[in-house]
Amino acid sequence: MPLMLIKGHYRILNAAPDGDSIRFYPDDPGLWRPLGVRTNNSGGGQLRLEGIDTLETHYQPAPATLGMLHQPPQFAQGAAEELVKFFGFRNVVRGERETVISAQPQQTAGFILTRFADVYGRCVAFAFKGNIAQTDGGDIYLDKILLRRSANHHMLSQGLAYPTYYSKMYPDLRQEMTRAVASARRKGLWPHDRTTAGFLVKDLAALTERNVILPKLFRRVVDYLAMNDGDLSLTGFKDYLESRQDRLIILPQGHVTGFDYVVKVTGQRIKLTVPPERLVFMEK
Repeated sequence: MPLMLIKGHYRILNAAPDGDSIRFYPDDPGLWRPLGVRTNNSGGGQLRLEGIDTLETHYQPAPATLGMLHQPPQFAQGAAEELVKFFGFRNVVRGERETVISAQPQQTAGFILTRFADVYGRCVAFAFKGNIAQTDGGDIYLDKILLRRSANHHMLSQGLAYPTYYSKMYPDLRQEMTRAVASARRKGLWPHDRTTAGFLVKDLAALTERNVILPKLFRRVVDYLAMNDGDLSLTGFKDYLESRQDRLIILPQGHVTGFDYVVKVTGQRIKLTVPPERLVFMEK
């Protein structure tokens, strides 16, 4: 899988990195331009780690009737702590809204492999610590051996991230990441996962404190509740999901359908009918 190599460093001070997103500053900021990455005044761009999704540490549903929400902190904050630790940061202190107010060192060296930015201007990437000999801005073939060095693979292997695949990822990399998920089933969040077993939405705390579920499903549920001013009834949730038009492919059949097709709602109980690693979402 040929991807563009971008060398640079990570910074977390005054930012709010979570388990699947961190700020990256290229040595050559001009390499952002063909990708369409949105940057800050210092040339830093937000990464979205390809193929993974970790529990939300600070999510604002739209509309903002419910305030800032999170998923169970043990694994949401646990994933955020593990990611910055992976990149070499220590003594990390956070303030309001998970913003880092102090950390050591100020920055750490690394590199990313990428092809594009998402609709929010975040660079979709495989992220690595340390250095690499190849030429900055050149193409590198991402094989399974190099993939295993990435933060993406690390978070899956620690059981702190859900696999969340999109259609632009090559199948061989997806398969290797799924193997990492299988090997991590007994640790991290997996023994607590309620995504396919089902969970009951009796109150908001069912989503923010008690049940560990696929973050994409969490976001859709709390967005729906916010739209209904906090009314917990799930009567119209399936229709809402259909209206979001999240298209996906179910593996291995290759069945193309909507996210609503794989979500079952019975009264106040929700479950995903297909394991996350068998879903490939289509980019919007």
